[in-house]
Amino acid sequence: MRAARSRPRNLLLAALAAGVAATAVPAIAQQPNANPAPSAQPPVAPSAQPGAGPGSQPLTSPTPAPSTQTSTAPPPWAQGRPDTPAVANLAPVAPPPIPTPADKLPVAKLKLPRGFNLEVYAAGLTNARSLRVDDKSNVYVSTRLLGRVYAVSDKNGKKEVKTIATGLNSPNGIALHNGTLYIAEINKISKIDNVADALDNPLKPTVIYDDLPSDAPHGWKFLTVGPDNKLYFNVGAPCNICMPSDRHAQIRRINLDGTGAEVVARGVRQIVGFDWHPMMKVLYFTENQRDWLSEDQPQDKLNRLLHPGQDNFGFPYCDGGDIPDPQYGWGHSCDEFTKPIAQLGPHTAPLGMRFYTGKMFPKDYRNAIFIARHGSWNRSKKIGADVVVARLNPDGTVKSIEPFMTGFIQDANYVGRPVDMEWLKDGSMLLSDDYNGAVYRITYGPPPQQVSMRH
Repeated sequence: MRAARSRPRNLLLAALAAGVAATAVPAIAQQPNANPAPSAQPPVAPSAQPGAGPGSQPLTSPTPAPSTQTSTAPPPWAQGRPDTPAVANLAPVAPPPIPTPADKLPVAKLKLPRGFNLEVYAAGLTNARSLRVDDKSNVYVSTRLLGRVYAVSDKNGKKEVKTIATGLNSPNGIALHNGTLYIAEINKISKIDNVADALDNPLKPTVIYDDLPSDAPHGWKFLTVGPDNKLYFNVGAPCNICMPSDRHAQIRRINLDGTGAEVVARGVRQIVGFDWHPMMKVLYFTENQRDWLSEDQPQDKLNRLLHPGQDNFGFPYCDGGDIPDPQYGWGHSCDEFTKPIAQLGPHTAPLGMRFYTGKMFPKDYRNAIFIARHGSWNRSKKIGADVVVARLNPDGTVKSIEPFMTGFIQDANYVGRPVDMEWLKDGSMLLSDDYNGAVYRITYGPPPQQVSMRH
C-alpha cells in the first residue's frame, strides 16, 4: 500500500431512456482481474508538469518571457474549449439565487415507475448536496457553494431545518459514524462529536486532517466510512485535463482521528459519489470525465476498487475507459488501466450513488445501485438530470442500467438537478436537488401522508 506523502496526494446496454430518448447508451465492461502498471514516462515538459492545470501551481517557477500583451487565463471549466461558435454559449449552469418555495417545486413534472410516490421532504435548503441520516432520523445536508451544513429534524410531526455549521470551504462531503459527523472541505476534514445532541447549540467542527491541496477546481469532496472504520475521500484533478501532481486525482483513506493517510487509488479525475457493496464490501464510485473532447465523448463512468493501492483508473491518459486522451494518451493504451464496470453517458455528470438495502421497494431493487446524474452543461442538447438504477450480476459486474426518475429537463431547460440520495429507516429514498435547494422523499405503495415543515 502506498502511503500518502507527508506533503501531499452487457455488451451494449439498452439505451438509457433517462431524459428520455436523448440519453446515450451506457456500455458495460467486465473489470479485469488485475491492473497492469502504466508504462514508464519520458520527462514531462514544463507546461505539463504536475499541478500545471488551472487553479494549481507548477513545480517550478520559470521566469516569464517579456511580453507587451497581457493574457487572461480562461476559467478552469473552459480549459480546452474549442474556439468555435458552436460552443461559445456553453457554460456551467448556475442555480437560481434563492431556493424554490415548496409549492413551486417541480414534483408534478418528475416521473417514477408505477407504484412509486414522490413528495417534498424539505425545502429552503439552498444548494442542498450530500445527504446523511443518523440513528435518530435527523437528516444532514451539505452544500458546495454556501459553506454551510444543515440538519433536518422531525419535531412533533413538523420538519425543522437548522444550520449547524457555517463559514466552511465548500463542505460537499459529509459522513456519519457512531454519532460523529465528519465534514470534508476543500482543504481539510473535521468532525463534530455527538452532533445530534448539539443541533440547537451547534459546536465548531474540530479539524482532524489538513494535508490537502487548496485548489478550488474539483476540490470539493465526497466522504464515506468504510467497513474498515476508515474515512475514504477523493482529491480531484485541479483542471479539466492536465498532468496531476502526486497529491491530486486520487482516493485517500485515513483513520477516524486523521492519522494513517494512504492513497488507495489513482487516475481518478473527479468523484462526487461512492458506496460499498453490501455483500462484497467493495468500493464503487462514479467518476466525471473530461470536457470539450466532443459532444458525445467521453463517457462518464461507474468504477469499483478491487485492488486498493494498485488500481489506476486512467486519468489523464485514458478518457471514459476506452479513448486515449489526445493530449496525454500518446504512448499509452487504455488497456493499461482499470476499466469501468459501466459507462454512464457523455457529460451526464453522475454524482451520488447508493446501494439499496431497504425493504420498502420491490425485491428486484435489493442491492442495486441508484445513481443521480446531475445533467450535462457542455452539450448542445442536455442529457442526464435523472436517477438511474444499475442492477448487478452475482460477481458484482453490471447487468443492466434503467431509468428510475426522469423529468428534470423540460423544454431543453433544467427544472431541477439531482445530486445525492440516502435511505430512511423505513426504506424510502431521500434525494437532494441543489438547483432548487430541496430534498424529496420517494416511497413505494400507498401515497404517504404529508408532513408540514418550518424553519
